[in-house]
Amino acid sequence: MARLELELPAHAFCFSTQIEVRVTDVNAADHLGNEALVGLLSEARARFLHHLGIDETGRNGPGILVADLAVKYRAEAHRHDALLFETGFCDFNKYGADIIYRVSRPADQTLIAIAKTGFVFFDYQAGKMLTVPDDFRQQFAAS
Repeated sequence: MARLELELPAHAFCFSTQIEVRVTDVNAADHLGNEALVGLLSEARARFLHHLGIDETGRNGPGILVADLAVKYRAEAHRHDALLFETGFCDFNKYGADIIYRVSRPADQTLIAIAKTGFVFFDYQAGKMLTVPDDFRQQFAAS
């Protein structure tokens, strides 16, 4: 089986947030479950966009719709581990870009996972994709 390859540009990471693994994030094998990691990535994305003043929901203009997700697991995380989620933008296209993630455990410098979510700008009222707003592209595409 072909393995997933993710190459994330180190210079693109521009925000970080820490999230602790909750008891409910741990699976029967006693480590962070894959579905829980997806939820934590979503939380990190929401914090990143909020920090930038971007309304993900589209209540005040264009929103964001996640189009795809790729995750490469590197090590286990366990309940109560404090994880550092570093995020940034890359691979801009006509309708959106990728948000990239590097998840690590600062206590021992272990890389837990790398990931990226492709997103498009979306008009939730009209139900259609939008091109990347000029101000967004100007502010972040050069990153």
